[in-house]
Amino acid sequence: KPSSAASDVYKRQILKFIGNKNMAVNTVLEAKLRTETGKGSARRIRSSGAIPAVIYGREQNTISLTIDSRESKRLFQSVSVENTIINVKIDNEEEQFETLVREIQVHPHRDDILHVDFYRIERGVALEVEIPVDFIGNAQGVKEGGVLEILFRELRVKCRPSQIPETIVVDISELEIGSSLKVSDIDVDDEIELMADPGQAVCMVALPKEEEVVEEEELLEGELDEEAAAGEGEVEGQDGEEEE
Repeated sequence: KPSSAASDVYKRQILKFIGNKNMAVNTVLEAKLRTETGKGSARRIRSSGAIPAVIYGREQNTISLTIDSRESKRLFQSVSVENTIINVKIDNEEEQFETLVREIQVHPHRDDILHVDFYRIERGVALEVEIPVDFIGNAQGVKEGGVLEILFRELRVKCRPSQIPETIVVDISELEIGSSLKVSDIDVDDEIELMADPGQAVCMVALPKEEEVVEEEELLEGELDEEAAAGEGEVEGQDGEEEE
């Protein structure tokens, strides 16, 4: 099975978001039916400039395919891979399979795509997808010297394929130092369900590191002073007892 870790690395390298559209775009990818399987067959396919791929789905037979390497890479670099519906057209047939990319396996030392898994979606049936978060605005706390910390750059949502958003827009303008924006603070369409814990922070504005160090040092010094004062009190008490 293709490596999800490699898939995530590749996606982070090639993702280019093309504006804040409400819904993800649809696009077409040509493919050819494949009958041979196995490592030897996969190597021959790659050496010919193609990529082995499969389409699978719920209660659907798996279809083995090949896709053009250059065309696929160009496509994956021009769309948001996680949430773009790709219509796979096999052998110039009129029927197209609506899919989402589920796995991309890449070479460990090069950016060559080794294998792609497409998940066949069903119209009207909700599914879960990862959607990139688009943070807009300049946080008030940052203007005052704070540091914006992004905790999640993607959020998982559940919705029908026709309702898949291209991005989730989050306005951070009102964030102050020490405050955070939680999942429950994010507005999405009624047809879209955020799957993350509502209390989970998505981003926050923290104090600059230097200020945090100074505060910690001041706190530590205060604790040490209190301990020293308490120690002196104990010594004085003991001296008084000895004089009696």
